[in-house]
Amino acid sequence: MTETTFADLGLAPNILKALDESGYKTPTPIQAEAIPHVLSGGDVTGIAQTGTGKTAAFVLPMIHRLSKGRARARMPRCLILCPTRELAAQVAESFEKYGKHLKLTMALLIGGVSFKEQEGLLQRGVDVLIATPGRLLDQFDRGKLLLMGVEYFIIDEADRMLDMGFIPDIEKICSKLPPRRQTLLFSATFPTDIQRLAKTFQRDPVKIEVARPTDAATTISQHVVHLPTDGAKAKRTALRRVIESRDVKNGIVFCNRKVEVDIVAASLTKHGHDAAPIHGDLPQSVRTETLQRFRDGDLKLLVASDVAARGLDIPDVGHVFNYGPPPKDEDYIHRVGRTGRAGRTGESFTLVSPVDEKSWGFVLKMLKQDVEEYMPEGLLEELENLPPEEKTGRGRRGSSRDSGRSRGGRSERSPRGARGRSRQEEPEAESETAVAKPPEDTAREDTPAKAEKPVKAEKPAKTEKAEKPEKPEKAEKSEKPKRERAERKEKPTRDRKRKDDDLILDPAPEKVKGFGNDIPAFLKR
Repeated sequence: MTETTFADLGLAPNILKALDESGYKTPTPIQAEAIPHVLSGGDVTGIAQTGTGKTAAFVLPMIHRLSKGRARARMPRCLILCPTRELAAQVAESFEKYGKHLKLTMALLIGGVSFKEQEGLLQRGVDVLIATPGRLLDQFDRGKLLLMGVEYFIIDEADRMLDMGFIPDIEKICSKLPPRRQTLLFSATFPTDIQRLAKTFQRDPVKIEVARPTDAATTISQHVVHLPTDGAKAKRTALRRVIESRDVKNGIVFCNRKVEVDIVAASLTKHGHDAAPIHGDLPQSVRTETLQRFRDGDLKLLVASDVAARGLDIPDVGHVFNYGPPPKDEDYIHRVGRTGRAGRTGESFTLVSPVDEKSWGFVLKMLKQDVEEYMPEGLLEELENLPPEEKTGRGRRGSSRDSGRSRGGRSERSPRGARGRSRQEEPEAESETAVAKPPEDTAREDTPAKAEKPVKAEKPAKTEKAEKPEKPEKAEKSEKPKRERAERKEKPTRDRKRKDDDLILDPAPEKVKGFGNDIPAFLKR
């Protein structure tokens, strides 16, 4: 049986020339099955594990079909949706590489980059628009592009879209596309929600499933490192010893959380390893630069979240290190699939602490095979002799807060209220002393006038008023508004001065005399 070549698939000569220049002669299984169906104009659902060439399976026939026709302003002919910025940029690179001998225009809509240049391209009209769902809807809502001219619609890494919560956005985008179009859906796995999506937006699609999604490539040697303790320090130490025990040219370290990515990268760098983090919270410019350094061989270890586990084409990755089993069993295949690509060999190592044993059991059940155990020489002894971990700063702050509560708790609030009351009482006390300092004859006459002003004298009256409404008499209900109006009028006269007015008054000098018997008219009111 003769081997199938790209020429046998019916691709245009200009595309075959670009493939030949890139060094590709024979298609992968997913490419060999999908390309003829796409060229015929039918809808296709392609399911294949990562690293099998799914991107070229739709890029090559799309370039062939787009070579005929012309784009109109703000109306792309082909729309490709990708879950991450890195994957969208990679698809754009594939179009540039395979379509370099054809006059096709392309725009890339992803977050974190300037839109001015892309907006100019869209205004003139592009053949291909590659975008992430969020940025596409943003520009559509602003009226920067129209989707009524889309002839070919492609969803790449559909299961990853599902994981990231993009399915509602995809449904919204599909509702704005013309019904007469070719729809291609490519995914590493085919869960129920993706099946529903395919049934809703595709017409009689051809389903192409090349390999079981739970199979890792045979070129990957898988290992597991069982740790005796759950400590984070022990795990970081084990990771360093595993890396140092192997001949690592380059590798990717996968972590389950973004916080772990930063901590592990800092730990590796501190101990002399060439490592850098990449995750979704970093600026796009930093992510792009870090990824490019790794591709160019200027960075040895890439510490990543699952943003780098899907679709990223870095062909020559020698090792993959899992800082722990992934939350989703299928992600294990995508992670280790970063190595052993394009016929090369690779190694993967997964650290499993006692708390990870249950998750690792699910991975083994999915794989339906045993994974070889590995333990670097002297690691167990080193882990036993590790000093106890220091408490983190967050723990210290939390403990101080707890101790504060235990020392005072709610009781601390009452002194604060008491201090507030004492501050209010201080001005009154000082005013009393200020009044008491004038001569005795004036004090006797002034005190009745001043005694009308204190607020505390009227407080018992308030309680009486509060008790009166409890009596179920209708007459009192009718008098209620009158009393409220009376209270409103009395409140201003009760205390019109500021609380700190008396605080800034100095005691009166001894030579200052009071008014005597001549009381001013304003004091008699």
